[in-house]
Amino acid sequence: MHTKTIAQLIEGLRSKEFSSVELTRHYLQRIKERDGTYNSYITVTEEAALAQAEAADQRLAAGDNSPLCGVPIAHKDIFCTTGIRTSCGSKMLDNFIAPYDATIVENYQKAGAVMLGKTNMDEFAMGSSNETSYYGPVKNPWNTNCVPGGSSGGSAAAVAALLAPAATASDTGGSIRQPAALCNLTGLKPTYGRVSRWGMIAFASSLDQAGTLTRTAEDSAIMLNAMASFDAKDSTCVDEPLEDYTAKLGDSLQGLTIGIPEEYFGEGLNPQTAERVQAAIKVYESLGATTKSISLPHTHLAVPAYYVIAPAECSANLSRFDGVRYGHRCDDPKDLADLYKRSRGEGFGDEVKRRILVGTYALSAGYYDAYYNKAQQVRRLIKQDFVDAFNQVDVVLGPTSPSPAFEFGAKSDDPVAMYLEDIYTIATNLAGLPGLSIPCGMVDNKPVGLQLIGNYFAESKLLNVAHQFQLATDFHQQLAPETA
Repeated sequence: MHTKTIAQLIEGLRSKEFSSVELTRHYLQRIKERDGTYNSYITVTEEAALAQAEAADQRLAAGDNSPLCGVPIAHKDIFCTTGIRTSCGSKMLDNFIAPYDATIVENYQKAGAVMLGKTNMDEFAMGSSNETSYYGPVKNPWNTNCVPGGSSGGSAAAVAALLAPAATASDTGGSIRQPAALCNLTGLKPTYGRVSRWGMIAFASSLDQAGTLTRTAEDSAIMLNAMASFDAKDSTCVDEPLEDYTAKLGDSLQGLTIGIPEEYFGEGLNPQTAERVQAAIKVYESLGATTKSISLPHTHLAVPAYYVIAPAECSANLSRFDGVRYGHRCDDPKDLADLYKRSRGEGFGDEVKRRILVGTYALSAGYYDAYYNKAQQVRRLIKQDFVDAFNQVDVVLGPTSPSPAFEFGAKSDDPVAMYLEDIYTIATNLAGLPGLSIPCGMVDNKPVGLQLIGNYFAESKLLNVAHQFQLATDFHQQLAPETA
């Protein structure tokens, strides 16, 4: 059962090939037996999962056609879940039991999905390797000496190790697409505002976006159908008409124009990764698409702009975790100042502290205009690059990450080298566009990701372009060693 896609599981449940309880027990048993190797889950909700599965079986027997009824999924531990620990990968929230569900969790419950548990992640979603979690690093199922990517590395490892058929995730600078690339998965970051952020613990509010990690584009479309909604509780959620994201998967790519940005194939890109992406471009040409060289001239400014804006927003968002209103509280404080200092000093890890310090500095009097305002001006230029590009092409294509998965510790002492892991994904977040990563080959037995970027609210087109590639190739069907 665990090798089936979500589409196949839905068919199996409706044809009574297996029940939701049988399916859920199967995944829970796999998690028990195998997750000691990968550390992809922080919390496994066995009792609740079986209760949800039993309820789903009753709904199915009564003829319920909810799209995900009875299908087990996992949630990244950044999404609030009623009565269940929501730690965000941090000691600061180790004892936080959420009193409500995030909107996307509610949406999946309405669709009948069963929650297997909460997945590991970089602390407060800050990281590109999943090495900053308070609960220990997550290992890549393709090579356990290597990172799975971050910050949604737990969700990626759980799906790649077949410990969940799909998982929710979040993407602030590439945290869905980069782990998807490193773990041979399909990772979708929708348009900013397409999916509610209510109940998702904030890192950088103008950049954070919930999305999914699945094994196929078809499964991404099914998951997005259940996840997307307008939510009045999130003032940044956009009231755009919803689509059936599975409806156009079969459309031909004849007449499609794909933009290839020259800035995505320069210095810093692993040559073998470049070869796999170039081979993927040939596949698209064989499917009838036309490719066109384009320029995104401010791409080189995306990383520096991001690492001013994101830390600035995180320094504001994380100020609430002070040991008084929320979060870890130190023992026996001498006075109020000592309580604040030691609670935050003990509760946050090094990477979180680094970003809070950078952000506080960028927002401080005398430096606000020089750093924060300038970064926002650069952000506008980056957005305009994409607006100009989408006047010429339907989709932009490039690599997802500069190289395949790297070994643990290889970049942990060099924050800049770690930040450059997201060099091809960050601009999409700054512009608020949808992005998607799909498998396109292997380098040294490690997966390589192909990134597709679409215009605003063009998720249907992106998923169609990804699905057609997966019909013509089998990279997405390859499973990590020792997982089947």
